[in-house]
This record gives sequence, C-alpha cells and structure tokens, in this order.
Amino acid sequence: MAERFERHRQPWKPEELAKLRTLAAKGMALKQLAKALTRSEESIKQRAKEDGLKIVKLR
Repeated sequence: MAERFERHRQPWKPEELAKLRTLAAKGMALKQLAKALTRSEESIKQRAKEDGLKIVKLR
C-alpha cells in the first residue's frame, strides 16, 4: 500500500511564499497554483488573502 503524502496545516516556507507571489503576479489561475505548490486551493486562497495578493479566477 502506498503512503499518502499529506500537507495538512503545514506552515508556509519562505520559498513557497516567493513562488506564490511570483506565479500570482504572472496571472496563474488558482487550480494551477495549487498544483504547482502542492497545496489545496483553499490554502492558497487563504494565504493570498493574508498577503493581499490577487488570484485570477478562470471561468
């Protein structure tokens, strides 16, 4: 049985924050950000709100 990789409530590392800011500034969508950072969409939204970042919503 394969082990599950869980990142539940892990603190944000400075490298992850820098990557989030860079990718959000480039206009990357929420789903893509979550995949790139291996975090949940909810986690990305919450951190972006705390940092005052604007996340693109694709429809």
